[in-house]
Amino acid sequence: MEQFTVPQFIDEEDKILGPITTRQFIILLIAAGIIFMEYKLFDFSLFIVSGLITAGIAITLAFGKINGRPVHFFLLNLIQSFFMPKLRVWNKNFGKDEKVADFDHKNIIKAQPPATKVRFTSSRLAELALIVDTRGAYAGEIQEPEELDIK
Repeated sequence: MEQFTVPQFIDEEDKILGPITTRQFIILLIAAGIIFMEYKLFDFSLFIVSGLITAGIAITLAFGKINGRPVHFFLLNLIQSFFMPKLRVWNKNFGKDEKVADFDHKNIIKAQPPATKVRFTSSRLAELALIVDTRGAYAGEIQEPEELDIK
């Protein structure tokens, strides 16, 4: 049987210039182009200020990490979170009998069953605690809890 080499360290980026990866090199190259345009367009004092700001942003984007991930991933996730909906509604039956076009947020609230409270007696709670403590070795007596209708 022919042997093959298995690639390792596939989650690391390729290095092109010493410790600089391709992504970092491209970010620094774009920043150098922007700084050159600032040099040609602005007077010297404005160029120094804008060049330092541009260089700081570029170095942060190229080499900075937040929670072990590059800064640009953090910024992309931040922007996505601003545009995602804040309210998430779970519909257990979504996709089974309904189509995406028929999905309506107002019908979800109407389709929910009325709220009922379940009341356990202290002896039933003690029995449940025993079942949990024995990790299911003791099955317990099967009883239906009393339901209270709240209207």
